[in-house]
Amino acid sequence: MAPEATPTLGDEAFDRLLLGKRIRYFRTRADLTLDALGERVGVVGSQLSLIENGRREPRLSLLQAIARELGVDTGELLRPEPPDRRSALEIELERAQSTPIYQQLQLPHVRAPRTLGDDALESLVGLHRELAKRSRAAAATPEEARRANTAIRLQMRANDNYLPEIERIAEDLMQGIGHTTPSAVTHRQVAVLAERLGFTLIFVDDLPRNTRSITDFENGRIYLPPASIPGGHGLRSLALQAMAHRVLDHDRPASYAEFLEQRLQINYFAAACLMPEARTAEFLRQAKEDRNLAIEDLRDAFGVTHEAAAHRFTNLATRHLDLRVHHYRLDTSGGLLRGYENDGLPLPVDQSGAIEEQVVCRKWAGRTAFDRTNRTSEFYQYTDTPVGTYWSSAQTGDTEQGAFSITCGVAFDDAKWFRGRDTQARTTSTCPDPACCRTPDTELLERWEGKAWPSARMHAHVLSPLPTGSFPGVDDTEMYEFLSTHAPSTDM
Repeated sequence: MAPEATPTLGDEAFDRLLLGKRIRYFRTRADLTLDALGERVGVVGSQLSLIENGRREPRLSLLQAIARELGVDTGELLRPEPPDRRSALEIELERAQSTPIYQQLQLPHVRAPRTLGDDALESLVGLHRELAKRSRAAAATPEEARRANTAIRLQMRANDNYLPEIERIAEDLMQGIGHTTPSAVTHRQVAVLAERLGFTLIFVDDLPRNTRSITDFENGRIYLPPASIPGGHGLRSLALQAMAHRVLDHDRPASYAEFLEQRLQINYFAAACLMPEARTAEFLRQAKEDRNLAIEDLRDAFGVTHEAAAHRFTNLATRHLDLRVHHYRLDTSGGLLRGYENDGLPLPVDQSGAIEEQVVCRKWAGRTAFDRTNRTSEFYQYTDTPVGTYWSSAQTGDTEQGAFSITCGVAFDDAKWFRGRDTQARTTSTCPDPACCRTPDTELLERWEGKAWPSARMHAHVLSPLPTGSFPGVDDTEMYEFLSTHAPSTDM
């Protein structure tokens, strides 16, 4: 016979349980039995037992009577912390057994009567803590990560890639440090913001592997690499992202999906600080009025990378310019690294709806841009697709991992607002029809089919699980050893 399902307890249930524990603590301290206290306050002992076990909430008049008979203020019974170590463990056990992780195990619900020894209770709670820890550290499968990322992308699409609460927070902070002009945020201004939030920026050359920065909350320090990332805004953005965890009240991520959500939010916050909404929107509105919108102008005006400017443009275009847009980044093989659209551009997706690693048509601007000899300026192109014609601007770049392209654009009717709208470059894409660009022409097939055998390059991610750890990919030991090395001395 299957064990009885553990009830799922919400915050109100735990508030009742906490209240019950505090009543029991003070009743025991007063050396009163349930029946003796019940006689004094006018209820039977069994009703008090239900209250102490968190199954019933007392009326205010009864709570006041209980407090009076126990010789404490009513507020003392309502304090939001357990009255002693034993009560804290009992509440933690109830919380642990109410989680989906435990309920999926279909194990019995263990009560914690007074006859259960403290050592046994400590052991049970310790086991639940370890179960939760291992669950957080467990590697997510690539499929789970893709589903989580897809859910976030679709939610951002529904929001037009715009997060008003983060915009407001960033705007207030930047005004608070005196950044009120449409210009690049300086490193000094970022340092001043850090100081206002209680941090000092420390530049080191020994950050642990797989970390971009480390924040020491105890000593108010943010550790950053010693040299700026190519593109001009690297250290500013990294510092702002680190501050964002505190500004946005982030807790340690409990899942890979939550980790991805936090990454999105800190990146958004950094961009909103480097390109504040009011000034950036005004800059873009004036450019639209002049029919001279260009990502490279936005990039240069605020001193950020081309990709940061393109992505920031998608945050504000729909809300402030009434434009629906698309934006994507490709590697040299045409694989999507990330993408966004709310203008109907048919980004390729797999069966789960994920776009990551999907190959876009060879005739899209993001791929034809790689074929140009001169890659120093933006490339403009119209592309006819089965769902309409799109205008796009693309910019290519190089990293240690290889070349990439950044593309941003709009549907045909909105191209009139952009520089580069008069381009003569135009292609026709019929993808996902295989005949568009995935099937070799007849002459090539006749010449080479069956006469070649490539040795395919194995992508490292194919067989690798996603990084593990409290923070995916980060070695906790390395991080804590680093903090111990760099923490200020406490010696007198």
